[in-house]
Amino acid sequence: MDKLIFTAVSGAERTLRAQQVRANNLANADTAGFRANIELASAQALAGYGYDDVHLSRNQADAVSTRAGAVRDTGRPLDVALNGNGYLAVEVEEGEAYTRAGAIDIDANGALSVNGRPLLGEGGPIVLPPHTAVDIANDGTISVMPEGGTLTQIIDRLRLVSADGAALTKNEAGLIVPRDGEPLAQDPNVTVRGRALEGSNVSAVEEMVAVMSLNRSFELQMKMFKASDSMNETGNRLIGA
Repeated sequence: MDKLIFTAVSGAERTLRAQQVRANNLANADTAGFRANIELASAQALAGYGYDDVHLSRNQADAVSTRAGAVRDTGRPLDVALNGNGYLAVEVEEGEAYTRAGAIDIDANGALSVNGRPLLGEGGPIVLPPHTAVDIANDGTISVMPEGGTLTQIIDRLRLVSADGAALTKNEAGLIVPRDGEPLAQDPNVTVRGRALEGSNVSAVEEMVAVMSLNRSFELQMKMFKASDSMNETGNRLIGA
């Protein structure tokens, strides 16, 4: 009966965690470049004498869905959508992290950023000189028309990395990072589509179906918990009789 309680409680905890992940995915169904989280769990043996055959559900860091989102044209020169399994690199305190969000911002000093994080090129954070026009080529090369100039000037190239074969998760800021902590390698085969943005890869229908399934699972775990509690009370009465 004790074993049943442990099974029910750990199962309910995992279900609640999975519901949180699905709810976050649904909340970001319209967030450009968002990658859906995939909840992970594994079995863990319960420590202590007499519990050698009892196992609990242990939550792990979420994985990241690499399914592509829908791409739409925006006409904005600083918007890019990445092709394949590539990512933009942005600067963080720990070094660099990655994103599929391609809405690039520029401040008064010409510094490029994505969601407030400095955008990285092959030479570090990208800063554009005063210009009248900007263009981002398919290979990530950034060119500008300097003020008063007649010829375009190449400034830098986006640091485009590939995540093929890498296990990915998200940091506290929601940025994508490798699970092993090692930076992703720059990949010359990764390309971008200029003047376009990729939407979220969340399927609202799939997430809603998953939430309903998790609700039923949680109800089942609660029924198991109540059944175990009832059996414990019955056993105590028999012992005391």
